[in-house]
Amino acid sequence: MGRVNGKIALVTGAGSGIGRGAALALAAEGATVVATDVDVAGNDETVALITKAGGKAVGMVHDVTRETRWAEVVAEIKASQKGLHILVNNAGIGIAADIFTMEFKDWQRQMSINVDGVFFGVKHGIPLMAASGGGSVINISSVAGLKGAAGLSGYCASKGAVRLFTKAVAMECAQANMNVRVNSVHPGIIDTAIWNKIPQNGMGSLNLPMMQDGANAIDANVLGAGVPLGYAGLPSDIAAGIVFLASEESRYMTGTELVIDGGMTAS
Repeated sequence: MGRVNGKIALVTGAGSGIGRGAALALAAEGATVVATDVDVAGNDETVALITKAGGKAVGMVHDVTRETRWAEVVAEIKASQKGLHILVNNAGIGIAADIFTMEFKDWQRQMSINVDGVFFGVKHGIPLMAASGGGSVINISSVAGLKGAAGLSGYCASKGAVRLFTKAVAMECAQANMNVRVNSVHPGIIDTAIWNKIPQNGMGSLNLPMMQDGANAIDANVLGAGVPLGYAGLPSDIAAGIVFLASEESRYMTGTELVIDGGMTAS
């Protein structure tokens, strides 16, 4: 029997990277996964991979910055799945820019996806979780939510907000006896497509080696060589932590952060 057998799990940003890894891992452990993303093709592929492996999954188009869409998604889950037990607020973007030249529209977009999306997920998802008997919320932050990095000020601000928001919501749920735990996960250098979208000069004080000869994008494996363990992590490494937090193995954990970073924040 799987570690989350019979549970209903909503995973945002499930079309690739950590979101796909989480969806696959939760399904493999017995959950019915509701995979959502604005990337329809990627999300459909995630659902197909789960189904091919013998798991259960459905996909939904979902812009996490729209509160009305959040209400619709949760209502659809209530109607079709009759409950919700696991919420993985994973959808996010990274925009690298010096804070003195960063355009406000980029600041707003990043905050809208990375912070507002988590807020809407908690606001609309937790009441259904409580009505379903309780469960676990896992908000995906970052090592950038624990330490600063020049060139990533806006990203650090968004991920730091997720960390403390998680703690406060955990206290509110505990105070209200909702039987809903809320924790954050803080990945380090993980080999996903997000690095293709961040210029190499946006990593600043993370003090990791850059690409050679003026390459205009970061290679996760090059960066991974600079972390204490010497290599980049995989989405499955983060997914393992997500499954742990989703399961009863972490029943006494709420309001805390699970750091999976190869030792980046150890010093």
